[in-house]
Amino acid sequence: MLIETLQTLYNRDLERLSQEIGLYQNEANIWITDGNISNSAGNLCLHLVGNLNTYIGGELGKTGYIRDRDLEFSQKNVPQTELIQMVENTRKVVEEALSKVTPKQLEAEYPLEVFAGKMSTQFFLVHLVAHLSYHLGQINYHRRLLG
Repeated sequence: MLIETLQTLYNRDLERLSQEIGLYQNEANIWITDGNISNSAGNLCLHLVGNLNTYIGGELGKTGYIRDRDLEFSQKNVPQTELIQMVENTRKVVEEALSKVTPKQLEAEYPLEVFAGKMSTQFFLVHLVAHLSYHLGQINYHRRLLG
């Protein structure tokens, strides 16, 4: 049951992320930062793609994904269509990886130590969907401020 719930939430929020990136009327605005806002919508999008491909795709789905976290925040001017395609690819990776997670895996310790301490896979998957939603809200606000 938890897997189906998570799949629904990841699908919903990744589809919304694609929509948010696509709603920027001026593609250059995706990369704007100002004052105390140090992360553009584009960099947050790259960060979410990297995060989910690492922790769900790479670790649980065994995709072989290699993350470059620094690049997620330093890369600029990736075309809007390419960002949307990256999100769609990530959505598929997450869906497939989660479809293979067993109830026993959910209860087991997540294989990587991400925070200071151990946690179950189910706890971390819930954390990751909350992280996605948090940054999705930032992107939505960023877009509307510039809109």
